[in-house]
Amino acid sequence: MARTLKAVRSHAAALVAIALLASFYYLSQLPDVTAAGRHTLASRFRFESRPLPEDAGATYQVVRPVNPSLSRIPMWVSSLGSGITAADVDGDGLANDLIRNDPRTDIITVMPAPGTPPRFAPFSLDAADSEEQRRIRPPSNTMAGDFNEDGLTDILVAYTGRTPAVFLRRSPAGPGPLRASDFVRREILPAGEKWVTTAMIEADFDGDGHLDLLFGNYWADGSDVYNPKATEPVSMHDNMERSFNGGRKHFLLWQGGTSGPEPTVTYRRVEHTMEPEVEHGWTLALGAADLDGDGLPEVYAAHDFGPDRLLYNRSTPGHLAFSVVEGRRSIYDPPSFVLGQDHFKGMGVDFADLNDDGVLDIAVSNLSSQFGLMENHYVWLSTGSADGLARGQSPYVQASERLGVSRGGWGWDVKMADFDNDGQLEMMRATGFAKGTVKRWADFQSFGLANNKLLSDPRRWPTLKPGHDLSGHEANSFFVRGPGGRFVDIAADLGVEERGPSRGLAIADVDGDGRLDFAVSNQWLPDAFFHNLSPDPGQFLGLHLLIPAGTAVEGVRERPGHPGPDTPGWPAVGTAVTVQLPGGRKLIRQVDGGSGHYGRRSEDLHFGLGAVDARAALPVTLKWRDAGGKRREAQLGLTPGWHTLLLGGPAAAPLPLVAEAASAHAGAQGGAR
Repeated sequence: MARTLKAVRSHAAALVAIALLASFYYLSQLPDVTAAGRHTLASRFRFESRPLPEDAGATYQVVRPVNPSLSRIPMWVSSLGSGITAADVDGDGLANDLIRNDPRTDIITVMPAPGTPPRFAPFSLDAADSEEQRRIRPPSNTMAGDFNEDGLTDILVAYTGRTPAVFLRRSPAGPGPLRASDFVRREILPAGEKWVTTAMIEADFDGDGHLDLLFGNYWADGSDVYNPKATEPVSMHDNMERSFNGGRKHFLLWQGGTSGPEPTVTYRRVEHTMEPEVEHGWTLALGAADLDGDGLPEVYAAHDFGPDRLLYNRSTPGHLAFSVVEGRRSIYDPPSFVLGQDHFKGMGVDFADLNDDGVLDIAVSNLSSQFGLMENHYVWLSTGSADGLARGQSPYVQASERLGVSRGGWGWDVKMADFDNDGQLEMMRATGFAKGTVKRWADFQSFGLANNKLLSDPRRWPTLKPGHDLSGHEANSFFVRGPGGRFVDIAADLGVEERGPSRGLAIADVDGDGRLDFAVSNQWLPDAFFHNLSPDPGQFLGLHLLIPAGTAVEGVRERPGHPGPDTPGWPAVGTAVTVQLPGGRKLIRQVDGGSGHYGRRSEDLHFGLGAVDARAALPVTLKWRDAGGKRREAQLGLTPGWHTLLLGGPAAAPLPLVAEAASAHAGAQGGAR
């Protein structure tokens, strides 16, 4: 016994340390639901996985050629470029088309969503003169929109190694199904600049009634990242926590457009709209939403190796002005839990009202890999009023831990939507970095403690080459509200986890039945599409909101159902909609112009309504800017189902709802597939 006591005393410090570590580990674990509880949550959803077609005849690669100065870390440099956009490209009234940029081929492919009618054969859009040039200046991101305001869907493509280009739809359409020759490529800036674009959004930033563009670049402008014959080296980040030597952000204000067989669009670049530390953050995602209801969208910039930035919009027509919004830190707050003061790795961003206070909240994905680098995914939850934004004061608190979504791997795109129409939002995340068999986290963890003066030189970085693994087997997340309001990740229960590096999430109701489907873009792996077959979904309200093109429309012109070829207009990006449910609860959404990382949802609005009467007309409030930049507002009564609304200029009174037609459409669209 004496010998035992002596041994215990001699190891007392180690035993206490082990006990403390075990206690901290236990306390750090998120509460989980029982297996029966998970089954109950998962029973509300069902998705059928459908592969996307491969690029026939294309040459596939598994890593990009890189600048010689980046030869130690080709997989790190090759970690971006897989994206997916959901849109109505062919004009049939449904967002049932996908635009894919695949890093394996560096080809932009436009295709019908899997399982929808084969309305046209998949085709590619290319801005390169040769395959070699396509590898050196590959496409990095896509966005659908009506950029020249002629009522037809165009496609904007960003690149690594050159400025973006837009593929404008010709009119009138040629005979037969949609094809590549129906689009003409236009440069939106003079050729010659080298951008490394990772994010782009469309919004009316200056309030003139037309949609502008904002691009966020990652490496410094002029970097020749993917050119193996380059002679100028590429610089990496110069600081682990406050790196401001990245690419610039570029605003382009819409100036005009023409339609016809040779359509055009013109933008004006606006310089020096933000502070240098904001302008040169290493941008991975951009988001735009009107957070205070003044009709101008704020901008959220998610930055790698530095603080994210929320920018308050003070612009006037033709003149851009933004100011930085930051949170106030108390003695209880670590800096990274205060908006604008973090040093995490901002990857994706999305907006939704998670606490029903009538103010949009902000979800931001970060890096949170167990046994790797454990940072924190964000939910910036509104405190109920956005009045402080104009004074530079953040009205948000960090709430991801108590909501159960603080963890979940190396995140990229994040999206919030209601997939079972019960009136509660789900949250999805794309995750993972580089997939292989040789684990590299130990070296990168050590490098994270290195002197910042070594960081900008890629020759000092730990190697990351094909076959190496860095969070490469993490699963995508599908968070559902569980007991007590906390979210529970049931992706594995639903079979939508997609283990392996993913980048983009695109959400749309591709067949108009009111159940949201989604596509996932994967890095160096085949992409996937998930068809929503959830049993017994609740009622829904779907809105196609268009600014009329070519003809004057007063007030709100309502057409139940999906838009047809005789409904010309461009998506009313930025329009704010409030739906009041029986009992007084309000749901809010805004038409999104591409917020996020490498995934783009459709520009339609979708509200899950739960168990409401399918014939009940719900109070709906719309706020928008018309084509002349004037702010407008209308109150309507809309029944569940899909509706097309043309949002015009002033009118004596809103046009009445055609209730019988809307109800009939809702009934027709609400059935099983």
